[in-house]
Amino acid sequence: MGVFGRIEKGIQSAVDWVFRRGGLVEIPELTQRLQKELNDKAQPLSRDRWLAPNQFTIALSKADYARLFPLSRTMTEEISADLEAYAADVDYTFPGPIQITYEERPDLPTGRFAITSRQVAEVLSPSASRPACLGELILEVNGVRHPLVPGAIVIGRSHEANITITDPGMSRAHAEISVQDAPGRRRIHIRDLDSRNGIFVNDEKTAEADLSEGDRITLGSTKLLVRAPTGR
Repeated sequence: MGVFGRIEKGIQSAVDWVFRRGGLVEIPELTQRLQKELNDKAQPLSRDRWLAPNQFTIALSKADYARLFPLSRTMTEEISADLEAYAADVDYTFPGPIQITYEERPDLPTGRFAITSRQVAEVLSPSASRPACLGELILEVNGVRHPLVPGAIVIGRSHEANITITDPGMSRAHAEISVQDAPGRRRIHIRDLDSRNGIFVNDEKTAEADLSEGDRITLGSTKLLVRAPTGR
């Protein structure tokens, strides 16, 4: 497809572009640059579907930040609508809602800005709001924490899953984590539910594996972490 520039691999995008011009930054220039960011960072899901970043940070000079930040709410709404329309035209899919944040960068001259982007899936998990008890590990997904208590946890794109993640690269029922108490230890085990893209534990593809504190899981384009609650 002619609209694509360089296809980046991985979820996190580095700062790779600074708009160079005289005068002040204008909103249409931000929108144009964000569209270019979609083109540069979109990743193929299938022959005609592409996964685009949905979380953006725009770094502005001190003067531009002071002028634009008071308008940030309205500006974000307008830019998000434009990005959604653009994505529909070129068959891009977002893993979750569009989020735009603004930060002041003293090292940027007036009229220049920088953009970082990444793909962040929305996590829907009603039970994740319960705090973990002493000794429990948690599963952290995009900032949402789910206590790993005895039982089975199905993770997938379906709203019938125990943890729903709106990641287009994830199957409706992608993986299951089972937690069982054994003498002297708690066993945490993950297995693939015949998913389309498989599961990765610590960057190794596997059908199933035991999990422990510090293990990193990748499902689709979403990273999950097994860790202890803060303050343990």
